Formats: sequence, structure tokens, C-alpha cells
Amino acid sequence: MDDGVFEIECPCCGATLEIDAETGHLLAHRKPPPASTPADLSEAVKRLRSQESTRDERFRKQVEAERTHTQALDKRFDGLLKKARTEGPAPRVLRDIDLD
Repeated sequence: MDDGVFEIECPCCGATLEIDAETGHLLAHRKPPPASTPADLSEAVKRLRSQESTRDERFRKQVEAERTHTQALDKRFDGLLKKARTEGPAPRVLRDIDLD
């Protein structure tokens, strides 16, 4: 590395970035090495099956969260609608321009 140039590894994708310290510009970008591929198809199938229960559980949790969120919004809307019907329309505010 030259003076004023430093390397940073991206925490998300693992890519290596070379940045000039003086200007802050990106000088180079190197992609991370590819993820390891399974040696054979049976190993890949085993890996997918072991992750199946995790995927299903995440999906069920998300569906339940969406259901409870929808129910909460419906309940809130019904309460505000009931309040609006009992109170009637809000009184009109008299503005200075209305007096002319």
C-alpha cells in the first residue's frame, strides 16, 4: 500500500476497497472470493433440507405478525371512526381571510 491509501473490507459483502486518504475517493474495488459450492448434489440437498425448518418458522412468524398488525390497524380504525361519528365534524376555524 502506498502512503495515503488504505484498504477496507466491506462487512456486508466482504469486498476489499482501496481508498485515498487525502481525497476520500475509491481507487479500487476487489470482489470477494466466491462462496464455496457443494462438492455434489446430495450435499446441496442435505443443506437445503436442514434449512427448511428455519425457513418455515420464519415464514410462519411473518404471517402471524402481518395478521396481528392488520387486526391492530382495523381495531384502531374502528375506534377512530366511532369517535368521529359520535363527536361529529370538527368546528370550522375562523381565519383572518374569512373576515374580509
